[in-house]
Amino acid sequence: MGLTHVHLSRKEPGDDFSQGQDDLLLEAKKQLASYFSGSLQRFDLPLDFGKAPEFSQAVWRLLLQIPYGHTRSYGALARDLGDIRKSRAVGHANAVNPMAIIVPCHRVIGSTGALTGYAYGMDAKEFLLALENPNRGKQTELF
Repeated sequence: MGLTHVHLSRKEPGDDFSQGQDDLLLEAKKQLASYFSGSLQRFDLPLDFGKAPEFSQAVWRLLLQIPYGHTRSYGALARDLGDIRKSRAVGHANAVNPMAIIVPCHRVIGSTGALTGYAYGMDAKEFLLALENPNRGKQTELF
């Protein structure tokens, strides 16, 4: 048994959030807080993808392999799955990922390096990528 989904919200969790929590939810909350404070780079939680299509699960397992602070393109993920022509299918699996942040779909970008859609909005995607890599997109001095 493992975590089945994460819901993102712009508001702070209220007292009702703590009702009925089990150890897994408390650990997920602790790890998410550590991630947002910058002290956690890899989640260590049991995950349960349930009855999701096998292709989606394969995409989500690849997302878990993208290192903190790095990105991959939809095409690269499709190639890893054996068919570069499935980049749109990879995008769909990304869009229906039930465990945003923990299964880091925000780390997937277009083949040109451009940010592409994100179920929680481009501002959220930009925020998460900047959190993980503050120098992303900034030019630095070479000499």
